[in-house]
Amino acid sequence: MGALALLAAGALLAAGAAWWAYEHYTGRVDRIPGAFPSHVPEKDQPAPGKGGETYLLVGLDARSDLPTTGSSAKAPQWKPGAQRSDTMMLVHLPEDRSAAYVVSLPRDSWVPVPGHGDAKLNAAFSWGGPPLLIDTVQRLTDVRVDHLAVIDWSGFKRLTDAVGGVTLEGREMNGEQALTYVRERKNLPRGDLDRTRRQQFFLKAVAAKTISPANLSNPLKAKRLLDAVTSTISVDDRLADSDLRDLMWDLRNVRTSDMTFMNAPVGGLDTVKGQSVVLLDKDKGDRLWEAMRNDTLAEHLRKP
Repeated sequence: MGALALLAAGALLAAGAAWWAYEHYTGRVDRIPGAFPSHVPEKDQPAPGKGGETYLLVGLDARSDLPTTGSSAKAPQWKPGAQRSDTMMLVHLPEDRSAAYVVSLPRDSWVPVPGHGDAKLNAAFSWGGPPLLIDTVQRLTDVRVDHLAVIDWSGFKRLTDAVGGVTLEGREMNGEQALTYVRERKNLPRGDLDRTRRQQFFLKAVAAKTISPANLSNPLKAKRLLDAVTSTISVDDRLADSDLRDLMWDLRNVRTSDMTFMNAPVGGLDTVKGQSVVLLDKDKGDRLWEAMRNDTLAEHLRKP
């Protein structure tokens, strides 16, 4: 969702939005203080990537009737046990900003969570908020997370409605219907794996609607979209307004055809301690994460 927000703003700029809007809206994006882990031993920290940037995008199942992310947040973004990260994606933007690579991390992935032993990946946010989730993902992949973007389900619905809804599997869906679609898991053949694919379909559909001429050429629709983005998305406090503006400009020519979606390599499904879990394929995963670290994902994906 954070990548979508940045793509949307960049596309609006390319379509001729005024500099005032450019400056005004990036300054309204909500920041998450202390999002990154601060007490991780040096040996457990990944080295900086050799090119490009990697973002961790998180969708929260917040157990609150009030918004928890974005400038309109009225409830704490994280309280122990109150929120789960039901959507987690690593988005790698290559050095030349010619594409975007989106890798979904299944929420039921059985992984080591620092200080808690093995558990489902989504438990990390519930136990320790953004810092513990970032630490868990970095240790799992050895990929440095450069920035974080978070949206809760309330924001998800508002953002979907702001683009006029989406078409998924031949059906027109508003925010509420799209939320039901991407959260479905129990009635899908492959459970959590099929749900991550649905989330990817949704992200691509919203991106397509966002950069459509119908939205970009209409000042009222453009303002409504930017209002929705800034009121629903939160990012880490290391991402300065100037960084956002540079990123928007750099991504102005990226289209949905330049976005590649995939799942983290999966080795199988299992039941551990009475829980249905996803077992990741370490060998294939190591090769994928190495390509992300080295900014060589395009070459990696061309290999048979």
